[in-house]
Amino acid sequence: MNKNILVVDDTESNIDILLELLDDKYDVMVALDGESALEIANEERLDLILLDIMMPIMDGYEVCQKLKLNENTKDIPIIFITAKTDEDSIEKAYSLGGSDYVIKPFRPKELLAKVNREIQLKNYQEELKLLASTDPMTKLYNRRYFNEISKNILEQERENSSELSIMMMDIDKFKNVNDTYGHSIGDEVISFVADILRKFQRKSDVVCRYGGEEFVMLLPNTSIKEALSVAQRVRKHIEESILDAKENESFKITISIGISQIDLLKETNIEASLNRADKALYKAKDLGRNRVCINF
Repeated sequence: MNKNILVVDDTESNIDILLELLDDKYDVMVALDGESALEIANEERLDLILLDIMMPIMDGYEVCQKLKLNENTKDIPIIFITAKTDEDSIEKAYSLGGSDYVIKPFRPKELLAKVNREIQLKNYQEELKLLASTDPMTKLYNRRYFNEISKNILEQERENSSELSIMMMDIDKFKNVNDTYGHSIGDEVISFVADILRKFQRKSDVVCRYGGEEFVMLLPNTSIKEALSVAQRVRKHIEESILDAKENESFKITISIGISQIDLLKETNIEASLNRADKALYKAKDLGRNRVCINF
């Protein structure tokens, strides 16, 4: 995937030079003023911003400050472009969150080296974040990250006066799969269920591998009735699927699902509703498995 760089400068000759240097390797966008830069940064996925300091109305310092205060843009690295060489100006650039600076007139090799380094650093940071937030086997979110992100979703749904449902799912008799076919097939089963959940997941939903053969799905802007419909479709799809084992054997699995709804007026975290969904899950198990139960 190509990396996106935003060049913010009100001087056309500077923009032409930067485009000539960067356009072969990166996808470059241009903003001629601070306000346009903020709009683009908020709407596009950016990997780096090259930001001129001296601009009319809103200078680069103010643009940087606004970017760093915005949750959507605070992690975008910024290289300042400046004719200023005094220590105070450079110190201010760093103190506001700039990653580096380039002195005008540009020295092409220096600029490219700094751009490449910042892009590489951002790649490393994204890889580390992915490793810390996902389950290695399924590539779903892990339990720790799910607990973190659910707090933000809870606040958003509360502000929107929306409904928020939660599903807890468990593969039925999973130990039998491991005992009969081996742990490698068991791992394939877990990955298979993860893929099914991704298939039924909307863009706003959050799915995680909660532990072992247990999964959780958080469904924003979803009533418990709508969550029940999703759960039944997931359950049915898994029930009807045929999985391959060793030596041309095939087998089927089922899952049990518990659903609850979060009381956005009273609950400040998902723990209580998660516990209710867990109890509904155990009820589904007690009633014979391969079913969905609700706990209000």
